[in-house]
Amino acid sequence: MPLRIEDYAVIGDTQTAALVGNDGSIDWLCLPRFDSGAIFAALLGDPDHGRWQIAPATPVRAVRRRYRGDTLVLETEFDTDEGTVRLVDFMPPRGEAADVVRIVEGVHGRVPMRMDLRLRFDYGHVVPWVRRVDTDTVAIAGPDAVWLRTPVALHGENLSTVADFSVGAGFHVPFVLTWRESHLPTPHPVDPIVALEGTVSYWEEWIAGCKYEGPWREAVVRSLLTLKGLTYGPTGGIVAAATTSLPEELGGVRNWDYRYCWLRDATITLQSLMYAGFVDEARAWRSWLLRAIAGDPSQLQIMYGVAGERLLTERIAEWLPGYCGRPVRIGNAASEQFQLDVYGEVMDALHQARKAGLEYDQHTWDLQRALMSFVSENWHRPDDGIWEVRGGAQQFTHSKLMAWVAADRAVKDAEQFDQTGPVEQWRELRERIRADILDKGWDPRRKTFTQFYGSAELDASLLMMPLVGFLPATDERVRGTVAAIERELMKDGFVQRYTQHPGSTVDGLPPGEGSFLACTFWLAQNYALMGRVDEARELFERLLALRNDVGLLAEEYDSDARRQVGNFPQAFSHVPLIDTARHLADAMGPAENRPRE
Repeated sequence: MPLRIEDYAVIGDTQTAALVGNDGSIDWLCLPRFDSGAIFAALLGDPDHGRWQIAPATPVRAVRRRYRGDTLVLETEFDTDEGTVRLVDFMPPRGEAADVVRIVEGVHGRVPMRMDLRLRFDYGHVVPWVRRVDTDTVAIAGPDAVWLRTPVALHGENLSTVADFSVGAGFHVPFVLTWRESHLPTPHPVDPIVALEGTVSYWEEWIAGCKYEGPWREAVVRSLLTLKGLTYGPTGGIVAAATTSLPEELGGVRNWDYRYCWLRDATITLQSLMYAGFVDEARAWRSWLLRAIAGDPSQLQIMYGVAGERLLTERIAEWLPGYCGRPVRIGNAASEQFQLDVYGEVMDALHQARKAGLEYDQHTWDLQRALMSFVSENWHRPDDGIWEVRGGAQQFTHSKLMAWVAADRAVKDAEQFDQTGPVEQWRELRERIRADILDKGWDPRRKTFTQFYGSAELDASLLMMPLVGFLPATDERVRGTVAAIERELMKDGFVQRYTQHPGSTVDGLPPGEGSFLACTFWLAQNYALMGRVDEARELFERLLALRNDVGLLAEEYDSDARRQVGNFPQAFSHVPLIDTARHLADAMGPAENRPRE
């Protein structure tokens, strides 16, 4: 049986990330970027699809994990009858090449250990040629080359590189794995102890810039570190998750590739980073956004590669059996969809950045005006919506809401920052869209907004209405929508994205998935804005309890199986965690009036 998703922790170097299981195995790592081919793909298959395990060679009695302070340096302790050993895993900030460093430390006793390295390039598809070069073990296939350096004696065994050794109290055994393009010279050796010190300092210095001092600071800080770990440093883009094809339903087909940058994440990510004091990261993300969307507004995509690439063709990795079911997807066909809401999210992101004081130039405003011209001419079109349905376009209410946001932010930018443009036309457009939503998106009989015009379906994305300023949270229509979502989309205390039943063809997929964590965070924010602070706090703390032992969240939660599902770790879960803490801190008032944590 595969490890549960929450049994993994993440390490990274702000260009890619690895998932490390609580059994000491790195089961997922793409190099050199998040969206590159995986050299370890056991997460979506079995050990022969690539993994790197270092663990006791005798039975393990207990396992404990933690990050070293506020860093992405992972420590895993294994208790055995012979003693206790600590495994320290991290990826140093990228130098001339990409490195993974693993240090085995003896805590007490003497523990026999086993190292098993199975390199498989291109998502477990290619077995490399392995040879010894001086004291290094080198694996090469096509464009990929990997060096393994360690003082431990290594030998080959069944297409793996293995080692048997033991470590006593007070001693350590290092392993350094380095990836580099196969046509480049041999990378210089990395001193593992120096690299450890440098990596700890890197993360400590970065998080020292955090200005958040409200309640639940530990959860907020870990979420900020996770977002930083999902950042592609060279461009400032932030991927949705480090993985592909972890299922939203165990055994189901809702398996997608999330190793790309979604525009809709831009608004809430920018707000979260700026709120916490990370202006440089917000500026880099904003710069990535501007580069990515440059061009004809009609060709705007809803997602891009980490450097702004547009071609994200979806294909199936037929050789991989998948995590609890298939398919395994590489690429994402949703990049080719028309999703009207992203225009509103881009306009809101740029408006929020302007409010925060990030510098702007005329080019940015010219680009925004071009986006508004497109929205003015196309807001009435059906689209594929925030959930990227594959059942055909609809007049989704949330999409119209975000078209309203686009017009609203254009007006506010003109009014508040002296930007020039057809402001009266934008005001008229804003009112026309608003009237359209209130007329066609509202079900007066059930007293709720619906998923799309004329439908009986519900959609938790409509919890965004008060969050973007369309209606106050105290409006009866918002209250009615919240009540309907509580009644029909809640399962075991958590919120599902939208109505799913056997007869529904909206998303073009079989029904069934976990509860969506971002939607549940949005409900908590609605509660806070409504003055239902106790309920907001209780729901928020239930969500925090779903985090794994090192504070990480996937996309969804399966309350039947009592486990996390979906890609991991998920930025779209950690960003609303930060936002909900902020809303609750505001709702609870000054620190002296808050309950003790």
